[in-house]
Amino acid sequence: MTAYGHSAGESIECLSIAIQLRKEETVDYHGNIVYRVGFKIGGGIDQDPTCAPFNYPDQGIYITHIDEDSPAARAGLRRHDKILSVNGLDFTLLTHERAVKYIKKYAVLDMLVARAELPPLH
Repeated sequence: MTAYGHSAGESIECLSIAIQLRKEETVDYHGNIVYRVGFKIGGGIDQDPTCAPFNYPDQGIYITHIDEDSPAARAGLRRHDKILSVNGLDFTLLTHERAVKYIKKYAVLDMLVARAELPPLH
């Protein structure tokens, strides 16, 4: 079973990429300190993948947008990466809302992602 087309709760054997993302501390227009990650996600076990704008093959959590020069871009995340886990939590079993809340909760995200196209090894 690959990471793509995976059903929630099934075991996965796939090549995954470890990425550590450290959020960037900024100040919003109200003067509040906020922590910026620089990416948006789509998907979740509560979402219908046939309604997703990118036609993902399953209900996983996917990176749908990366801001330029953001912590996510510098960490090496790419658009369409599938998030397998964050800080040890299995993201293949999460709703969209729970994934968003979990990502917002931590200053450092130790992530495992699957990437559809990996560069060839030389």
